[in-house]
Parts: sequence; C-alpha cells; structure tokens
Amino acid sequence: MVNPTTMKEIARQLGVTVSTVSRALQNHPSIGLRTRERVHELAKRLDYVPNPTAINLKRRRTHNIGVVLPFLTEQFFSTAISAIEDVAISKGYSVVVMQSRNDYERERLVVGNLVKHGVDGIIVSLASETQNNSHFLEVNKHGIPIVFFDRVARNLPNSCVYVDVTAGAIEAVEFLLSLGLSRIALLNGPGTLQATDERLKGYVTVMNRHGIPINRAYVRSVNLSKEDTAKKMGELLDLPEPPQAVLAFNDYVALDAMQVCRQRGLAINQDIYFGSFSNLPFCSYLEHPPIASIEQFPHEMGTKAIQLLIAGIENPEHFTREEVVIPHKLIVRQ
Repeated sequence: MVNPTTMKEIARQLGVTVSTVSRALQNHPSIGLRTRERVHELAKRLDYVPNPTAINLKRRRTHNIGVVLPFLTEQFFSTAISAIEDVAISKGYSVVVMQSRNDYERERLVVGNLVKHGVDGIIVSLASETQNNSHFLEVNKHGIPIVFFDRVARNLPNSCVYVDVTAGAIEAVEFLLSLGLSRIALLNGPGTLQATDERLKGYVTVMNRHGIPINRAYVRSVNLSKEDTAKKMGELLDLPEPPQAVLAFNDYVALDAMQVCRQRGLAINQDIYFGSFSNLPFCSYLEHPPIASIEQFPHEMGTKAIQLLIAGIENPEHFTREEVVIPHKLIVRQ
C-alpha cells in the first residue's frame, strides 16, 4: 500500500515548516501568495488529502453522535433511530447507538463510554430503572449537549422531545368509557418513569370527571418484562370483579397481557377490551390488536431530537433549553 501524502512531506520537499504548509493550505493571509501557490501546487501533484480526524481533533469535533435507548429491537425505538440517522447523515454526522436494556448501571456505563471515546452530543431515552441523573450532569460539565426524547428528564437543563402522555391517557380512557365500559384497569409502567405518573394522572382525571370511584386494585405497575406483565394481568383477572377494559403502558405490554387473556379463554375486544400507547405498525398484522392506541410519532420525535442536538453542537453560544411536545393522535381500530 502507498502511504498517503502528509503535510510533513510537503514541508520537506519545499523546505518550509509544517505549520507554514498548514496555514498555506487554509489560505491564511500571514503566508505570502507565492508560498501558498507552491504549497497548493505540490499538494495537488502529490494527491494530498486532508486528514479529517486530525482536523476534527484540532476543532475538538468528531462529528459522532451517541444515541442511548432501552432496546433497539423495539419498533418504536428503531423507527426513531432511522429518523435520527437520516438527519445526522445529511448533516455530515455519524451515529453510535448504545442500548441501556432498561438497566441504570448499564446506561451510566455506556454514557461514560460515549464521552470517553469522543462524541459531539448525545440523544437519550431513559432506562426504566434510572432514578439518579448524576451521569447526565457529568456530561453537561464536559460541555457535551444532551437531548432527551420520549422518556425524558424534565428536571435537567437539557432539551427534550416528548408526547403529552397525560392528554393521551385522558383521550384513551374517555374512548373506552364511550363503549360503555366502566371497570377500566391501568397496566402502568415502572414508577421510576415520568411517563408512568403522567398515564396515571390522565386515568385518574377521567375517572374523577365521570364520578367513577378509583379501584386501586385496577391499577398495576409492571417492569415492562413479559413475565411481570403476565403476572399482573393474571392478578387483574382473578379479582372478584375483573376489569372490562385495560389501558396498557404500550403496545408490547398490551400484547403480553392479551396473551394471558386468550389463555384464559377470553375473546379480545369482546370479553375484555384493550387500549394502549405507541400504535406500532406491526399491530396492523394482528387479528385482534388493541381496539385503540395513542400514536406517539417516534419518527417525528427522533427528527426533532437530532435537529435540536445539532443546533446545540454547532451553535453552543446560542443554546437555549427547549421542550418540544409532539401532538399525539388516538387511533381507533374497527
């Protein structure tokens, strides 16, 4: 293999310093016109190509962006990643994706590794176990911008992009009530997630609005695993008065809960109805999907998150924290 031409080689052949070659290639006014012409002429003849790594190190930029999310296998997050990559690539950035797998310690480690290996900014959707945000505060100290999306930390001085989950929960519960269903359960997410509180707030708001007493036995939190969802759904079905409908944390929780119901001989959306969040495309292939789902538009969330991040990277002196709320939509399936 032929070694690429370096500025050192150009400097040697012209009998000048490397710094002179560097400034001449940038057409710096401190270098005389004749010297600049000689440098450019030799660089062209030797097929000199600037080293982007060296340039980025000098500018303290790598054009790498880190993305940390719970699971890449989830269609919601893979859709968001596709949008993030499209914008990043169009702007000359590469994307490094890391999974927290909903584990706090893993999230802390991968965030630290991204900083250590050099990224210009990080996009994060929080792990379900995350309660301590100190690792993000450390990133902020390094001057590396962070943007949260979907599962956000609104108590931090970072921009975030999300859907108004409370409003979505209100609309979903109102729809289930409109079907004549009053015994509505909530299969909620982990208590560590802000979105869990927001779903509960929407649920309680509607039940109070209609004068329906809150049955605490109908409100269950799951850790988002299939096993825990199956356990909690079984507990709901074993109640003296089991629910007529269930609002699930997302489509995955709904599908795991629906499987338990089918195993008990219940017909979905006949004997028991389901509402959920996410409206993931794969649901359209199911014979009996949740009758309603809140569309959260992961593509739009990902697009806005990367736009905010790049703006923070390229114009840090004009950075202002933004909270962007993506409008939700209730999707009703007949």
